[in-house]
Amino acid sequence: MTTSGDSTHDTNPHLDLVDSTPEDLSEEAHRTNSELDKLRRQIEDVEKQKVWIEDLRRRNEELENGRVEMIDKLTRSLGTVQRETEDAHKRLEQLNAIHNSFTQHLRYIESINSKLWGREELPKELSKAISAIEDARADYGKAQAKIAVDVSGEPGAAESAEYAAEYLAAEEKSFGYWFRSGLGFTLPLLVFGVVALLLWLWATYSGGVSPR
Repeated sequence: MTTSGDSTHDTNPHLDLVDSTPEDLSEEAHRTNSELDKLRRQIEDVEKQKVWIEDLRRRNEELENGRVEMIDKLTRSLGTVQRETEDAHKRLEQLNAIHNSFTQHLRYIESINSKLWGREELPKELSKAISAIEDARADYGKAQAKIAVDVSGEPGAAESAEYAAEYLAAEEKSFGYWFRSGLGFTLPLLVFGVVALLLWLWATYSGGVSPR
């Protein structure tokens, strides 16, 4: 029969150290320290792995947030860029048309030389030249509304906008206004033609030459 003292001795392994020699104790201590060192290394490895996993989680979260953010920004910006590109193409076409129109008007106006016109063709050429000037002025007024840019303080911007507004307002005037305006444009030509005809008749009769 086993006594209670013997049972306690069997269940407690440290009681075996009572009868151990110093060499046994030293070896046991060395073994215990080795196990502790091993546990410390395992804990350090676990801590490093924890830090590594946490860093991966943080970076993955950063990646996902950045991905969602940039997809949204780039998608919206692409739409804006597309619209700006289309507007730029349209504006370029308008500017090219204006450039061609201005070039044609300028070339014709620069070529006008009333000194080369004969007496008979003078009224017709004057009417044609004045009509060309009016066409150029009208196209210029229309173009200013298209090429004027809203930039405060830019020289000539206010004058261009004012001229364009006046021209657009003039387009809405009544037929009577344009009839009077047309009469005002052509009346000087008619007077000039009559005077030229009278001078020609006077020169013809005073020179003793009968008109044909």
